[in-house]
Amino acid sequence: MTDQQNIPADKLAIVKPLAGFAVKPAFRTPVHKTPADHGITEWEDIYFPSDDGTPLEGWYVPAAGGESDRLIIMNHPMPMSRSGFTGHYGDPWNQVDDIEIDFVAHIAHLVRAGYNVLAYDLRNHGMSGAANGGICGIGRYEWRDCVGAKRYVDTHPRLSKMKLGLYSQCTGGNAQYEAMSRRPDLFGNVLCMLSPLVVSMTALMGSFAKLQGVGEYMEAMDFEQKKLGGFANAEMTPHLFAPDVTVPTFVVQVHDDAWTTPEDGEKTFELLGSAEKEFFWIEGTTRRFDGYNYFGEHPEQMIAWFDKYMR
Repeated sequence: MTDQQNIPADKLAIVKPLAGFAVKPAFRTPVHKTPADHGITEWEDIYFPSDDGTPLEGWYVPAAGGESDRLIIMNHPMPMSRSGFTGHYGDPWNQVDDIEIDFVAHIAHLVRAGYNVLAYDLRNHGMSGAANGGICGIGRYEWRDCVGAKRYVDTHPRLSKMKLGLYSQCTGGNAQYEAMSRRPDLFGNVLCMLSPLVVSMTALMGSFAKLQGVGEYMEAMDFEQKKLGGFANAEMTPHLFAPDVTVPTFVVQVHDDAWTTPEDGEKTFELLGSAEKEFFWIEGTTRRFDGYNYFGEHPEQMIAWFDKYMR
């Protein structure tokens, strides 16, 4: 615990909202697109409980031309939804970034390549239920949602018979790592995982703090996060669970991401317990959110990765 009284008031006024962003987003991102926006005419709305009973909502989108025997479970980053992010809508979303992220474009590429896709909103995001006082654990609560999605598949009369891959992004990737660590019995039939932009919050929030001139007050930020009911930054990292991830995993990061460090992504990759793993740097941008759009605009590596292990 730190003595907040010794921190200058102007610095504390920066630390507190940063801590709030880390563990309790002030807004939700709407589900602003559907598969119809990419010419897909068949899909269904689905809903199922998380491992702790939190109601989750999503889509099931069958492969183009008819349901195949291959299924991708897809989740998303904080503070987004299954459809992406609405920075182009203006305030309050543009306070984070002013661009649109379109995850439905990714879904469209996958279904046209012959994959069925189950995409869902994490708790406290999109159209899914509220839980844990609205706190985002950057995986520390959300792993339960990964378990809920897998149980939905395992108990479904058709989906349970399909080959299974995971597309687990950022917060959703952190959550998936923890779910696989806690419940290896449940994820033993997963054939591969695509894992873009998983992140340690010490790296992310440390970068934010430096950009805003409060880099020396990380202990104070942890204290403020704990006060809100959240986790300290060092507790929110895929590094804690990566050694227990043993499926073939493709890690993707933005090399010059202004919000984190190359070393953080490299350490995640090194810690993975997977015998088969690959790493790809997205280059030519400093904007993390450009990385989230990458496979919507350049789907070739995404499709090739899943084809390698699921065809």
